[in-house]
Amino acid sequence: MLVDDQAVVRAGFRFLLEQADDIEVVAEAANGRTAVELARRHGPDVVCMDVRMPGGDGLAATREIVAGEAPPAVLVVTTFDLDEYVFGALEAGASGFILKDCEPEELIDAVRRLADGHGLIDQSVTHRVITEFARRKAPPAPASDLAAQLTAREAEIVRQLARGLSNAEIAQELVVETSTVKSHLGRAMAKIGTRDRLQTVVWAYQNGLAPR
Repeated sequence: MLVDDQAVVRAGFRFLLEQADDIEVVAEAANGRTAVELARRHGPDVVCMDVRMPGGDGLAATREIVAGEAPPAVLVVTTFDLDEYVFGALEAGASGFILKDCEPEELIDAVRRLADGHGLIDQSVTHRVITEFARRKAPPAPASDLAAQLTAREAEIVRQLARGLSNAEIAQELVVETSTVKSHLGRAMAKIGTRDRLQTVVWAYQNGLAPR
C-alpha cells in the first residue's frame, strides 16, 4: 500500500513497484487517517509511508497500523535522512526507512526485504541513525521482564546488533558461525516480540541492552 499526499509520487511508486512480478499495489492513501482504514481493509504486507502529510500524519498512522492484528511492515519513505520524523517513525514501530531519491531497484529491494521480515534503514545513513538514536535514548537499567528472559548469548547478540553490526560481523566478533548468530537472534526476537532487526535495535535502546 502506498501512502503519500502527492498523487504524482504515488503514481511513480506504483509504476516502479509493479514492474516487479512479485509486487502488487493493493491500495493508495493520501493521508494517515485513510491509510489506517485501507490497511485494515486490504491487509497489505508492506506499507510505504510518507510522514509529512496534511489531514493525518504518517507517525500516528504508523502507530495505529502496527498496533493491529498481524500488522504489515511499514517502510518510511522520506526526503530527509535525519529528519525528526524518522526517529518518531522508528519509535512508532516502522520497520524500514529509505530516502525518496533512492534508485528504483533500492525501493523494490526494500519492499521485498520488509515483506520477508527484514527491517531496513537506508544504507547511506544506517550508522548515523543508530548513533543519533543512541544519543537520544540514553540506555536505562533493564526494566523489561522480557530482557531477563534472554540468555547471555542472546543478550550479547542483541547488543552487537544495536551497534549496527551484520550477522556476519557479529559472528566474527563472537567467534561463532553466522548460522549460530541467526538462530540466537531469531530466538531472542521471538522472546521480546520484535518483528525485525530494526525494531530489535529500537527495543535494545529502550530496555538497556544497547552498548553504553
